[in-house]
Amino acid sequence: MKVIVIGGGWAGCSAAITAKKAGAEVVLYEKTDMLLGLGNVGGIMRNNGRYTAAEEMIALGSGDFIHLTDDNSKHKNIDFPGHKNAWLCDLNKIEPAVGKYLKAMDIEVNMITRVVDVKKEDNKIKGIYLSDKNYVEADVFIETTGSAGPMNNCLKYGNGCAMCVLRCPSFGGRVSISGKAGIEDLKGEREEGIYGAFSGSCKLAKGSLASVLVKELDETGVAVIKVPEEDVNLDKLKLKVCQQYALKEFAENIILIDTGDVKLMTPYYPLEKLRGIKGFENAKYVDPYSGGMGNSIRYVSIAPREDSMKVIGLDNLFCAGEKAGLFIGHTEAMITGALAGHNAIKNYLGLPLLILPRSLAVGDIIAYANEKIKTKEGRRNRYTFAGAEYFKRMQELGLYTLDIDEIKKKVENLNLTNIFNTKLI
Repeated sequence: MKVIVIGGGWAGCSAAITAKKAGAEVVLYEKTDMLLGLGNVGGIMRNNGRYTAAEEMIALGSGDFIHLTDDNSKHKNIDFPGHKNAWLCDLNKIEPAVGKYLKAMDIEVNMITRVVDVKKEDNKIKGIYLSDKNYVEADVFIETTGSAGPMNNCLKYGNGCAMCVLRCPSFGGRVSISGKAGIEDLKGEREEGIYGAFSGSCKLAKGSLASVLVKELDETGVAVIKVPEEDVNLDKLKLKVCQQYALKEFAENIILIDTGDVKLMTPYYPLEKLRGIKGFENAKYVDPYSGGMGNSIRYVSIAPREDSMKVIGLDNLFCAGEKAGLFIGHTEAMITGALAGHNAIKNYLGLPLLILPRSLAVGDIIAYANEKIKTKEGRRNRYTFAGAEYFKRMQELGLYTLDIDEIKKKVENLNLTNIFNTKLI
């Protein structure tokens, strides 16, 4: 059987791997010249509840990218405001490493290849149309196109196109495959009638910062610098996608994290004001280029889905990552992708689809986010193992643990050990 994955971010790459392990021929299409999408400007792994989720994924047999990010981490087990146990992945190394990993698994990856439409018969997608007019058929499709872009959404709901890593002007905007198949997408909100949310961080060129800051980042992975009192803006926290960072400390301080370049933990910061702070006199944004005035807008294209990751209303389309809900983060994208890839094969074979049990954090977040997006209040929240509402829930339900043996035992008792390594065809 043949599976087509549309979108080469963390979710799409993860889906491709589990579908391949299950025995399918897998073809992945990515519209830009780089894999990982917004994952190229993230880099924070294992912080807070993500540690639990990462170990659950390893026990389930979908820890390929956890191991890969671990191997490419610059700093391990560091703390910063509101977060513990963080591992900082080197974003200047991880994207090529993922490409080599997919190639080694004999997964066909088509770069600079944009999917623009679908052919549908009844409730099934038969094939996809590419921007070069070619048509390709498959048995099952997995959409991981994300929820940011195209440019008109950043213009409508943000401060204009901030020229982010997705590079819509060069490679074209995101196309909703579920939308093309006749399914109405859902949207996240940040307040009444205003959809989407700003990406929660920017990236600065490390060499543009003062040597004392670079030294601190190289040695510890984190630097915290007080914001001038007149520039403290608590309202700015409401704009962020990443509500786990909507803490007072993130308004009162500039928080820098070393992920190869320097991650600036704010949606945007006026360049003139930033350069007025000691150590930032020559600061330069590298993503988004207009990080002084805006950022990408996300959560404007989410497919209604089941907890199996199957899109409601279509017989052979699955989704993952931000396309599947108001999720934040690499780990969250990886587990939704792993489940989508595995279930795509089960769906084709007519087998019962896997729904991860809610006694696991990775199963609970998938179900919980799906419940919440159906409510007005829930559409204004975001769901991540790393903090905010969901990490609090993890702790209250006893899902959060750093005990790896306990996690392995729990997965084993559920008879799910290495489930994502199972060959089905």
